[in-house]
Amino acid sequence: MNHSSADDERRDDQSAADPSRPGSVHDRLTHARDDLEHRVDRARDQFDATNERIKKRTGRDLFAAIGVGVLAGAIALASLLFLKWVFAILAVGVAGLGVFELARALQARGRRIDLVPQLLGSTMLLAAAFWLPSAAYWAALFVALVLIVVWRTVAQMASPDGRVYASIFADIIVGCFITLYVPLLASSALVLLKQPSGELWVMMFLLLVIVADTGAYASGLMFGKHKLAPRISPGKTWEGSAGALVVAVIVGAFAGYFLLEVPWWAGMIMAVPLVASATLGDLAESMIKRDLGIKDMSSWLPGHGGVLDRLDSILPSAVVALALYQLLSPLSGL
Repeated sequence: MNHSSADDERRDDQSAADPSRPGSVHDRLTHARDDLEHRVDRARDQFDATNERIKKRTGRDLFAAIGVGVLAGAIALASLLFLKWVFAILAVGVAGLGVFELARALQARGRRIDLVPQLLGSTMLLAAAFWLPSAAYWAALFVALVLIVVWRTVAQMASPDGRVYASIFADIIVGCFITLYVPLLASSALVLLKQPSGELWVMMFLLLVIVADTGAYASGLMFGKHKLAPRISPGKTWEGSAGALVVAVIVGAFAGYFLLEVPWWAGMIMAVPLVASATLGDLAESMIKRDLGIKDMSSWLPGHGGVLDRLDSILPSAVVALALYQLLSPLSGL
């Protein structure tokens, strides 16, 4: 009996050691590995197919966009929570990139835009918004606009090229528009940031704009049928806008109560004008890009396009958020 048991054990050991024998451990491991590789390949194919469908529908790489968005959000949140001046420096840099993108896009269409006064004026205006008193802030805006006018005028006089005055004047107007559109609107966020508990209000308005954008994207992807502005932005739908409003109002009620310590209904009220300003800002930038004949301001941000493509809804919302702070901050328990 003992001999038979020993023989069985030897046969089992030989079976396990011999990969060619059916049912061996090696055979089972190989089968399991092949099955796992097959499942991984199938999951990857499904992932790629889903991403391609979304990209075809929206023109964006969704997963790259999520990665970039999460990283940018984490950096902004950390700076707001711990070092407000770091957020201010980041805002100066981001606004400068937005100015650069818009200026280059306009230059490509034949406009004479001077980058040096644009970037100097943008930096000066945003720095004044956070670090200097209110009077210095408005003085910085005046100086930035004058710098653009004087620089273009002197540059034209130094290198006359026979252009008519109307074209030169148009260059100056467009240059001033860049400053009023990007740095001035962006500076509202820094004016808000330096208020008492301003970092929480900045977080609140950024949160509502982001969730509104996400809600519009998801709702439009799933239910979108009726175009909101087909000639300006064919991808936007009324269903997407409704989804943005619903999500933002719900998040606003909770975030207003827990983050800003205002009544829940005040948070809901905040959401409505912020969704409107975010939508209008998005449409406004779409009009600019359509007029310039481009899809994105640049390709610096994978899945997003350019910096200004991400700021389009934030810029006008910063002004609205500053106004809401003046109206609703007395209700806050902070």
